[in-house]
Amino acid sequence: YTDVKGVYSTDPRVCPHARLIDRVCHEEMLEMASLGAKVLHPRSVYFAMQYDIPLVVLSSFIDAEGTWIVKEEELMEKPVVSGISYRTDEAKITINKLKDATNSLDMIFKTLSEHDIFVDMITQTGVVDELTNVSFTLADDISSNALSILNELVPQLGAEGVSLDRDIAKVSIVGIGMKYHTGVASRMFSVLAKEGIRVEMISTSEIKLSVVIPRKYCEVAVRSLHQEFIEHEAGISVEK
Repeated sequence: YTDVKGVYSTDPRVCPHARLIDRVCHEEMLEMASLGAKVLHPRSVYFAMQYDIPLVVLSSFIDAEGTWIVKEEELMEKPVVSGISYRTDEAKITINKLKDATNSLDMIFKTLSEHDIFVDMITQTGVVDELTNVSFTLADDISSNALSILNELVPQLGAEGVSLDRDIAKVSIVGIGMKYHTGVASRMFSVLAKEGIRVEMISTSEIKLSVVIPRKYCEVAVRSLHQEFIEHEAGISVEK
């Protein structure tokens, strides 16, 4: 039981057209919970998925049907995108003009691991003269500590320096139907481009697509993506 009717297609505080989802599969719910949806803890969804246990999210205050979380095989419909999730509690660190990236990457992430610093998304881009920029995201509350650790490594890495950007957001679309449809990424990037939103990093899995964008555009991105994938899709198994 929780203080809302069930699982919504996105945060109703950000998008007034967010809809209550009737049924969603374990995989989708696990992704949404991990990517920012707070209605269920990811660990509870993981164990339910492992043992094929259905879950139902119900309100403690309202008599409503709520949201059922079931096996994929039990879904009557498989929308391309079931939900839009976001996080604004992450930061991005960039190691600039890194020499010998092949060996340096091992040192960087081994050192972070030794300090129990969990890294999320990672990108590597070439600059010039075999120099490389390496960026990664992590929880904002440990970003200053990670920055200090990496600054101490700069002389060994032969890098130009390390920078920290705390003004980012991660926005994700999640849907089991992404397994079976093409063109989802192009639609997402088209929506963001129309809003003039710069994509800084990209991460994908079989049923989700995440982007890192400037934090000030987070709510605009969520509403625009919700309109494209939820409000405009016909026959989606959600209700207001």
